[in-house]
Amino acid sequence: MKSQGTLSSLEELIEALRCLPGVGPKAAQRMAFYLLQRDRPGAERLAAALGRAIETIRRCASCNSFTEAHLCDLCASAKRDTTQLCVVETPADLVMMEQTLAYKGLYFVLMGRISPLDGIGPRDIGLEVLQKRALDGQVKEVIVATNFTNEGEATAHYIGEILKGRGIKLSRIARGVPVGGELEYVDAGTLAQALVERRPV
Repeated sequence: MKSQGTLSSLEELIEALRCLPGVGPKAAQRMAFYLLQRDRPGAERLAAALGRAIETIRRCASCNSFTEAHLCDLCASAKRDTTQLCVVETPADLVMMEQTLAYKGLYFVLMGRISPLDGIGPRDIGLEVLQKRALDGQVKEVIVATNFTNEGEATAHYIGEILKGRGIKLSRIARGVPVGGELEYVDAGTLAQALVERRPV
């Protein structure tokens, strides 16, 4: 008999699913019922894949992203430009940058951003490790590609401060009107930034 205060297996599954971003109690309950009622083989695959991932995936020694080896495929590739280092907040941001096919350098993934309100400071996101990586003698340019949020801007500013005057070119990705975007539908802040960051034609 289940003791009072102990979660049943179903309750534990629902509670575990709530760790996913954007998943509340109702959504977690729907997922749990779906897996148990309609896709038990899928549930088994999910459990096995999670178990394997937790055991085998670690951080790349060079870029700090996820990998199963000492170096990820990008860092191990001889085709990448080792003089450029693009700093992003998350592995998902790295994937988006790669999908542009416009960047051939290497990356450093912060795994977060400075957020004083959440108690996250420079040391919590490995900015000391980034500084050491950027000053390894190979990197000539650091491209800061943090998000254009207050936290992302604070992080970009801090990176600029720790690398300023170190003989490295520092650049920040530009903001502006999206490709294919019509001015009528662009917000005023984005349009103003596009004007500030205009370039010759």
